[in-house]
Parts: sequence; structure tokens; C-alpha cells
Amino acid sequence: MSALAHHFRVWAASARYSLTRALMFRGDFVIWSLVELFWMGVNLLLVEVIYRHTDSIAGWSRPEMLLLLGTSLLIQRLLMGFFWSGLYDLGRNVRNGHLDFFLAQPGSVMFMVSTRKLDPDGLVNSVVALGLVVYAAGELGLRPSPGQLALYAVLVGCGLVIHYSVLMLSTASVFWLTSAQGVEGGYFSLIEFSRMPREAFRGAAEVIFVWLLPVVVVSNAPARVLLHGFEPAWALGLAGFAALWLGLAVFVFHRGLRRYASASS
Repeated sequence: MSALAHHFRVWAASARYSLTRALMFRGDFVIWSLVELFWMGVNLLLVEVIYRHTDSIAGWSRPEMLLLLGTSLLIQRLLMGFFWSGLYDLGRNVRNGHLDFFLAQPGSVMFMVSTRKLDPDGLVNSVVALGLVVYAAGELGLRPSPGQLALYAVLVGCGLVIHYSVLMLSTASVFWLTSAQGVEGGYFSLIEFSRMPREAFRGAAEVIFVWLLPVVVVSNAPARVLLHGFEPAWALGLAGFAALWLGLAVFVFHRGLRRYASASS
């Protein structure tokens, strides 16, 4: 328990520093918030344009698709707000030796690397994504129970864990490669599929993007909780995927860390 409290205090100190820095450079904060908001608006506009020509995609109506899009954007904005900056810097820190700074700190190196920086602009736009979810639920006339809302939050958390784990695996490849930028680009290509309904995937695409790389499940499972209530297969499946991918990310990161230590000694 003391270790958990210690890591929370470290995270709180990093969060205060990041917020202070954002307030010092308000222009930068506003610009990046607007850039992310514009990108979210493009995704929303795409859905609106498509549904001007059809009433259903893979059995999903327009409000249902907006609910799915909002859930996908919510998970991604939380990822960008809490973890992206730290993981983005990992490759540079490994190459220039600044990772030694994290090795010298008392605590989990993986935690320190991941949470060193907070991006307030990503967190601000997560509120916008949540607003889209609320709007879509209102359009559908949904009245989720407190249990459904709690389960939705838990599954969004599981989706965040999966996104974090896949991104960590991508950036941790820098321990073996000169640069991980190409691998990171592949990750952002993969998450585009999280905005699509599960029913749209068949054959090889279903095997790859639903079972091997659960980028579709991370947004579909929480959205289905609000639409259809508790579905054990979806909820337990997403939780299992989250545990599996997080375990794999921890294993690969620490294997790479041992490689880094031996190379610098």
C-alpha cells in the first residue's frame, strides 16, 4: 500500500508540473487543443456524411455509430492525455542515455517513463468525447442504470489499458531498433479500426482486428454496455485482453530495459 501511495504522489507531482507548464505556455495549449478538436470534428463529419446516404452500417444506426465513435475518441483522448508524451519521449531517452534519469528514481521505471508528462489538451478533449457519448445516448433514448455506467467506465479503463499496452510495445521496440517511429505510426493506423462496428469484420479481418489485435473490441464492448446492458462474453473478453496485453507490455519493456542496461555498462 505504501508503494502505491508513493507512486500516486510521484504522479501527482508530475501532473502539477505539467499543468503549470501548460499555463505558462497558454498559446501552445490552446493551439493543440484546437488541433485535436478539429481532428475529432473531421471524424464526426465523416459519420454525418456517410449517414446522409444510408440508414445503417453493419446494423448500426447513426446515433449508435456516434455512441461508438464517442467511446473510441474518449479512450484515445485519455491515452493521449495521460501517457502519450511520456511514451513518445521513450525512444529519444533510450538513444541519448537520458533513460538513466528514470533508472535512478525510486519506483517502477515503466511507471515513471509512462507518467512523466501529462497533456492537458488531450484531457480537455476527452470531455468533448464524453459529451458526444451523452448526446448519442440521448438521441437513442437510453437510460443506463448506475451499474451500466459503472461497467461502462470499467470497460473504458480496460480499453485504455489495451491501447497503452500496444503503444508501449510499439515504443519499447526502440531497445532493439534504431528508431521506433515507423512502428508507432503503425499503431496509429491500427486504432482507426476502433471506430468501426464489430459486425463489419468478416474472415481474415475478423481474426486480425478482433481476436489477434483487439482494436475493435476496445470501443465496441463499452458501447454495447450502454446499448444492450451487461454481456458477459464482451465484458470478460475485454478484461482478459487487457490483462494479457498489459502482461506482454510489462514483459517486453523489462526485457528491453535489461538490454539497455547491459549496453550502457
